[in-house]
Amino acid sequence: MERETGTFVPLDGGGAAVALDEIEIQILRSLAVQLLELIGPGAAEPAEDADPLAVLFAADGPTEPPSDPALARLFPDAYGGPGGDGGADPEEVRAHSAEFRRFTENDLRTRKREDALAVVRSLDALTLDDGLDDGPDEEGVEAAGGAVLELTGELPLRWLGSLNDLRLTIAARLEITEDDESAVLFRLPDDDPRKPMVMAYLWLGGLQETLIETL
Repeated sequence: MERETGTFVPLDGGGAAVALDEIEIQILRSLAVQLLELIGPGAAEPAEDADPLAVLFAADGPTEPPSDPALARLFPDAYGGPGGDGGADPEEVRAHSAEFRRFTENDLRTRKREDALAVVRSLDALTLDDGLDDGPDEEGVEAAGGAVLELTGELPLRWLGSLNDLRLTIAARLEITEDDESAVLFRLPDDDPRKPMVMAYLWLGGLQETLIETL
């Protein structure tokens, strides 16, 4: 059974598979590499014999939210966001957010880097089809002129995290939120310079949604 590219389907033994053409593979890899550059380095690796509790309390990460809007979406304040306690003292909220960020942001950066690296490495491991139509593979996924990406083990969750991070980043660049998403995204004319980024945002959303359905 032929499958449309860009749609994850479940694997019989667990995991997910998606047929990607060569251009889609290049776009995904480029986006993941740009995400890595945006995130920057994570926390330094502690010594093998280090006490985990001591490492935790020795954390010295940033205390201020990032100035870049995309990074601010990836690493939001833990307190005082939408739906927070409107009666709380703003200075106290900022202090709590700063302390939480100091102990968690570097580790979060590391995890997001690992997710994006997993995307790049799994794409680099693909062998492109020669373009001849040999029919679908045993899972029913066909990718003439591209490749079938199979995600097993921890990779589906790694990809899910990175797809979410990519969409958050693009949303920040487009200055959109969930509330105005449909109105803004679906009504842009074809000659709008934001249109390619919008199409990438929507396509990544489709990948994310179908990957979730396989879990």
